[in-house]
Amino acid sequence: MLMCIELMLLAVNLNFLIFSTYLDDLIGQLFSLLILTVAAAESAIGLALLVIYYRARGTIAIEYMNLLKG
Repeated sequence: MLMCIELMLLAVNLNFLIFSTYLDDLIGQLFSLLILTVAAAESAIGLALLVIYYRARGTIAIEYMNLLKG
């Protein structure tokens, strides 16, 4: 699910950059920088989830991810 969100953010980012270049406006480029920071934060959260899962289980075998439901 995090990968889908990442792909959507990158698609929106590409649209902002293309239209910003086409219209000679810097607002689209500023929004793309904002989107990049949000995407980086989302990647950090995904990595933190994997680290927590590894510490809890000792392996990153995601077949048993449903065991973490509480």
